Order: sequence, then structure tokens, then C-alpha cells
Amino acid sequence: MKSHDKNGNPHTTPRQSATFTNDINSDIRRAAATGIYDIRGGGAKRKVPHFDDLLFLGASMSRYPLEGYREKCGTDVTLGTRFAKNPIELETPITIAGMSFGALSGPAKEALGRGASAAGTSTTTGDGGMTPEERGHSDKLVYQYLPSRYGMNPDDLRKADAIEIVVGQGAKPGGGGMLLGQKISDRVAQMRNLPKGIDQRSACRHPDWTGPDDLEIKILELREITNWQVPIYVKVAGARPYYDTTLAVKAGADVVVLDGMQGGTAATQDVFIEHVGQPTLAIVRSAVEALQELGMHRKVQLVLSGGIRSGADVAKAMALGADAVAIGTAALIALGDNDPKWEQEYNDLGSTTGAYDDWHEGQDPAGITTQDPDLMKRFDPVEGGRRLRNYLKVMTLEAQTIARACGKNHLHNLEPEDLVALTVESAAMAGVPLSGTNWIPGQTKY
Repeated sequence: MKSHDKNGNPHTTPRQSATFTNDINSDIRRAAATGIYDIRGGGAKRKVPHFDDLLFLGASMSRYPLEGYREKCGTDVTLGTRFAKNPIELETPITIAGMSFGALSGPAKEALGRGASAAGTSTTTGDGGMTPEERGHSDKLVYQYLPSRYGMNPDDLRKADAIEIVVGQGAKPGGGGMLLGQKISDRVAQMRNLPKGIDQRSACRHPDWTGPDDLEIKILELREITNWQVPIYVKVAGARPYYDTTLAVKAGADVVVLDGMQGGTAATQDVFIEHVGQPTLAIVRSAVEALQELGMHRKVQLVLSGGIRSGADVAKAMALGADAVAIGTAALIALGDNDPKWEQEYNDLGSTTGAYDDWHEGQDPAGITTQDPDLMKRFDPVEGGRRLRNYLKVMTLEAQTIARACGKNHLHNLEPEDLVALTVESAAMAGVPLSGTNWIPGQTKY
């Protein structure tokens, strides 16, 4: 029986605007009430084409699968073979991305080093310098050289196993980061040589160079400081991957790190995270094309980051041409971030498990993204390292399983021909056929 209004007219079903959704309306009300833009951590929350939109074509008659119990499938990778005297040799192509001390607690940085070392891979410092416990527990440590220069000194550069020059980050191409005053403890302030308790904003570009010609000079300067011993990475955001990869190679990079918009950040404007950059799936093939045209594919290694979560994601990135991947958000979840056991405390902060992203406020109940001494006591770096090691091992085994199913004896032997796409968008971005067809949008006739 239909309901009626007071005039006897039947009610119509209320409709939510597709343009002015509840989320959008909430953002408008927040902006109107505060007069400031929203700041948060994490990566893009909007749904964009991603690795889930690709499927592998396992071996059957036309391809011969490998037997997992008897036939080897390699996972090792060497990064920095172009110029460095001591390239980094890893047992797994899954590395830990740069996350700063300041954004993360000291024990969390220690746990990342412990877990990465136990799994046979590398970790990365991030903004704010190198801590003794991070260096002490990391067999392979990459030192990030950022526009802010916070905590940077030549002595730490010489202690590193590689140097990563950060030009851009996937969550905020063209923008800098921020670290609010409540996370600037005595130790963080000392390392960054800045006042305690004062908000800090990281620069969006390096102060001493303005383009690729200057980058070449900077790379040579860093090679002289390190006596050409260690690889030099260049990290770029996924904005113009073809040109940025080309310029990084021409400037002398050993490794290019390419970061998509699903990559996280400790804190920046929400409008940056959601509306600047490109999906990770959309950037890898352009970068590979640039390397191939330069004759440098596999000679200059490509590390892909931004929303990598599973061994399937790793295998798909490798099939599209990457040499390795880097994880950040997934590593923090493995350590225990956004754990349901802290649900009530997330509720008290106005959030819920899986949605908490106010890491910049320094109130993380898990004790991972905070400088609060009481909260940090909740986190055990030894247990955190064990959990991360387990996660990295599982991802590696998953990628191996897929490679064997495709008849490949090394992850690097995976190729685009092993993949199909579920949507037109993902087929166009990845440069692989739409499932059930031979059609690659923009490349072949339907």
C-alpha cells in the first residue's frame, strides 16, 4: 500500500544526487564551518582502475606450467647495475617505501628494518633523516634525499646502501608534505634542526636545482660523496611517466621509482590526494615504453609503488615491465595499523578500523604513526618485524605461484602477453587485450 502526503498525493522515493553525495556535502559543511582545507594521510580513496582489473592467463595446452615442488622459480632482483660499484642484491622484488621518522615512531622504523632484513629486502628512510635503530636493523637501507633536506647530512649518505632522490610522490605530485607540531618531539626537532612543537611543511621542489640538467649535476655530486659505490635512485610521481622516466635516465639514474596516486602519504591536502596524479595501473606501461625506446629496460631498473597489496599485484607489476615494487601502506597494516583491536579508540577519535587516516594528529592508537611516548609503548618492534617478514614472504610465494602457473622460471619472465583486462579502461591503461578479445584499446582494431 503506497503512503501519501497530507494532500493525498503518493510519496516518491527520495533520490541522492550523484554530484552532491553525502560525502561531498559533508566536505562542503566542514569547509564552511572551519575555513581551512582538509588534511589527512593515506592514498586516494576513490575507486580507479587497478591491478584487480587484470587477470593472468595460466598455462594449459599452449603453455607448460612449472611444478612448484620440483622446479625453481626465481624471485631475486639486483637494483643499481648501471653505474654503482655495489648494486643492491635482494631476495625478493618487494621493497619497503620511504616513510619518515616523525610521521612514524622510532619503534615502527625499527620494525620495518627488522622485517625487511629478515625477508631479504631493503627499506627506505623517508623525510627527517636516518635513525640509528633503523640503520642498525636494516641490512639494505636506501637513504631518501628530499627537497626539505630535513635531517640530511653527508655522513648518513655514506652509511646508506643506496640514495633515492625524491622529485615527486604519487599522493601529491607537485606538492610538499607536512608534519604538525604535536608530532615534533625533542628528538624529531633535533634531527630536523627545527623548533619543537611547530608545524613543518616540506618543500615541493629541491632548492638547489630546477630541472633535469641540474639533476644530472646533483647525481654526480652524490656519486662523488659516496665514491660511486651505491646506486642512485630517482623517485617521480605518476604524472607524466614517459617524460619523467626519460629525463631521469638521461640525468644518470641507476633506478627509477614510479609512484601512483594510490600511494600513501603521512599528511597532505585531501584535494591533492584525490585529484592530482594518475592511477598506478596507468603509469607503468608508459615508463617501460620510455626505457625500451632508450634501450635501457632492465638496465635501469623500474620500481613501481602505489597501492601494492598482494603477490598478485606484484606479479602483475612485473608482467607489465617493472623490476620491483615498493610498499608503504600495506607494510603499516602488516605492522598492526588500523587493527580492529583498537576499534573503540578509533571510534573515540571519530573514525573506525580501516578508515582512520588522521596520522598527522599523532594520536594513532596502534603506536605506529605517533611520537606520543605512552602510545609508542603499545608497539613491539620485534613482533612488528616478525609480522612484516611473514607478510613479505607470503607475497613473494603468491607471486611465485602465479609465475609458475604461467610457465615462468623467474618473476622477471612474466610479460604483458600473460595478462588480459576486465574493463576497457584497464585494457587501455595496461596495454593488454580486453578479456575474450584481441583488442587493446588505442593500439589495435576491434
